[in-house]
Amino acid sequence: METIVFSTLNGVLYGLLLFMLASGLTLIFSMMGVLNFAHASFYMLGAYFAYTVGAQTGFWIALLLAPLLVGLIGALVERFGLRHVHRNGHVAELLFTFGIAYLIEEIVKLIWGKNPLPYTPPPILQQPLFTLWGTQYPAFRIFMMVVAIAMFVALWMLLKRTRVGLIVQASLSNPHMVGHLGHNVPLVFMGVFAVGCAMAGLAGVIGGALLVTDPAMALTLGPIVFVVVVVGGMGSLGGAFVASLLIGLIQTFAVAVDASLSDLLARFGVVVSNRSDLGRITLSQVAPMLPFLILVLVLIFRPRGLMGARET
Repeated sequence: METIVFSTLNGVLYGLLLFMLASGLTLIFSMMGVLNFAHASFYMLGAYFAYTVGAQTGFWIALLLAPLLVGLIGALVERFGLRHVHRNGHVAELLFTFGIAYLIEEIVKLIWGKNPLPYTPPPILQQPLFTLWGTQYPAFRIFMMVVAIAMFVALWMLLKRTRVGLIVQASLSNPHMVGHLGHNVPLVFMGVFAVGCAMAGLAGVIGGALLVTDPAMALTLGPIVFVVVVVGGMGSLGGAFVASLLIGLIQTFAVAVDASLSDLLARFGVVVSNRSDLGRITLSQVAPMLPFLILVLVLIFRPRGLMGARET
């Protein structure tokens, strides 16, 4: 029971962190049709900005300022770069955002160095919130869950229940008509891209303190976030939420159970010798592969994703 409870908590925690990062990518794609390859790099910038700003002002001010700074950089990237590349199609967008990702990584290394930074949450969030089976669960993890769920609810309400959300969605399908009605469509797209980057920055503020803040953090979560977006359905916010929790729980339980493949296959009547290389492989060893295995299965049997709202 202890393993199940803590694995569930940790799986939900990891899944919500993935959602915080994937939600901004989903927003940008669903509203603009742009698959931002540099999205995880903005996540990394959020962590580094929070570390630098927090050293001067404290964690709570950094929690507000770091995403705003990342959003401002995102707005500049869209205004002076992506806007001019967008007219050349998706391949040009992918190449441009890939270049931005590489540029951000090198700038981070030049300014902050290659070693991990001692970025930790404030003492009040490091205290245990509750204790189960003699194990203390820190308040910061519950705080992260609350922030992620609040982000999901706020973004959903913004897109589905407000005038701003209607204008944004209309700008994607009928930009010329929205422009004739007096709305600045390029400004709308720049705002959407900036908000998506700011959401990645907020995920970085939380994720940098939860995991590790180093130049490899974008490369660590970046591929999995794209898996989340595809599995959930390109452009589907609800799909990204479900896929994030699914992948987080599967990976966490695979590490927690840590049984060998021979034991697992034996339950289905397949006998594999423990002496063979295949029999000695454990679930924890294949856990990093599981999201990509899920991606392959989804692309084979349901190409538009679990809750796909966009086919292209």
